[in-house]
Amino acid sequence: MHYTISKPEKNIEGKIIVPSSKSISNRVQIINALSYSFEPIKNLSTCDDSKVMQEVLFSNTNVFDVGHAGTSMRFLTAYLSKILGEWTLTGSDRMKERPISVLVDALNSLGAQITYLEKEGYPPLKIMGSNITGKEVELAGNTSSQYISALLLIAPTLENGLRIKLQGKIVSRSYIEMTLAIMEEFGIQSEFKNNEIYIANQLYKVMPYTVEGDWSGASYWYAFMAMAPKGKLFLDGLKKNSFQGDSGLIDVFEKLGVKTNFTKKGMFIEQTNDVCKKLVFDFIEMPDLAQTFAVVSALKNIPFHFKGLETLKIKETNRIAALIDELAKLGYVLYEPQDGELAWDGEMKAESEEIIIKTYHDHRMAMAFAPIAMIRPEIKIADPMVVNKSYPNFWEQLQEVGFQINQG
Repeated sequence: MHYTISKPEKNIEGKIIVPSSKSISNRVQIINALSYSFEPIKNLSTCDDSKVMQEVLFSNTNVFDVGHAGTSMRFLTAYLSKILGEWTLTGSDRMKERPISVLVDALNSLGAQITYLEKEGYPPLKIMGSNITGKEVELAGNTSSQYISALLLIAPTLENGLRIKLQGKIVSRSYIEMTLAIMEEFGIQSEFKNNEIYIANQLYKVMPYTVEGDWSGASYWYAFMAMAPKGKLFLDGLKKNSFQGDSGLIDVFEKLGVKTNFTKKGMFIEQTNDVCKKLVFDFIEMPDLAQTFAVVSALKNIPFHFKGLETLKIKETNRIAALIDELAKLGYVLYEPQDGELAWDGEMKAESEEIIIKTYHDHRMAMAFAPIAMIRPEIKIADPMVVNKSYPNFWEQLQEVGFQINQG
């Protein structure tokens, strides 16, 4: 099944209520579970990842299938390792191909009891929940920030607290800082100096919480605006001073012709047509936006060279390979200059005869490629409901601002 998307007959205008942050929702759910809190989480994300987390935390069974939810897999591995009982944690076929040994090794070194049920180093996992004492662990700084955040979230509940020493270059530091900032809202003190993080044993504060809007989700509306000849959108639910590293997209999209204006009621984005000649950027702090910027840059004929993409190969799919393959269908010849990089020098080739964008079970592929509809009569997106992972009403909102969507 695929969707065929056609652009509006008039300029893009209107109000978009962006989805609540999946990243914040999942962190707060773990914190609530660790503190045995029944206080409400307002504006909790309704995406698949957050629903999976909620189902597991409120389940009466001991076997959990998280499907494609990578964040849930990582956070729950750490959480369940300290909850007394015997647990089985599994996921989709793709999840069974996503490595988790870095996190499992770290937890086991702290006293956890986690073993592999199938392939060594990969889910599914058997977890014997126990009283982990904690103390100190070393991790490579270029490992997934979700591994580090998973450890940080349980750190205050460990008898000896936790000191994490990160070796070498740290990728996605903004996600680590977001985790610590949210924990601080719940009363947890931490130290993050140089490449070391220390959290002493302490209690999470029990309190209600409201989740802010998702800057990653907002990025797709910036992409549509970047491709529009003109237009103006009001984005509701976003905070200017956000914990989310992806809020840094404001400065990058300004180079692609989209201006942001904050007001007391929210924020407006509009097209300026003032664009850079080449986009060179290090996405180490916001790797999830690389797909969006790669597609927009190519469509606007702006050569680019992106760095800091080391973690993209272990996401829902190998996102670097997926971008190269799918943009090639449109004639754009992308390449990987070095590991963790992606570039386009302006080279073109013949388009494919029939273009249907594959999404590889990756929600961000579907949403990043949708703006192609702005410059072509139509674009076909395969497996469109994959957006449920993070943005369940994405297609409905597109229709609300005038896009035509037909199922094929």
